Amino acid sequence: MKAVLAALSLVLVSAEAHAISRYNSQSMSCAEAKAVVREEGAAILRWRSARNPTLPLYGRFVRDDSYCSGLERARTSFVPTKDRSACAVYECKPYYPEDGNFLLFRN
Repeated sequence: MKAVLAALSLVLVSAEAHAISRYNSQSMSCAEAKAVVREEGAAILRWRSARNPTLPLYGRFVRDDSYCSGLERARTSFVPTKDRSACAVYECKPYYPEDGNFLLFRN
């Protein structure tokens, strides 16, 4: 039993950690932001609030539904980039199966 626990511990410790990358969306073009999300599958994009520039905003943006949890779906969201004020990317948003419509989303 001790040998199994020791082996399991070694496997868990040696497992590669997959950190999510972080980018400043306002220093990228819309095409660059979309390419980063598409290539990495998921990335955190940060930007400054238009109303309060001292307030940093961020979100986790994904390539498709496969990067969302079981109760979420990838939905269009918008981030500011250096060439656009609203660049369309996907963000995981919850869906509510109790409503009887799996495609119905609430904001």
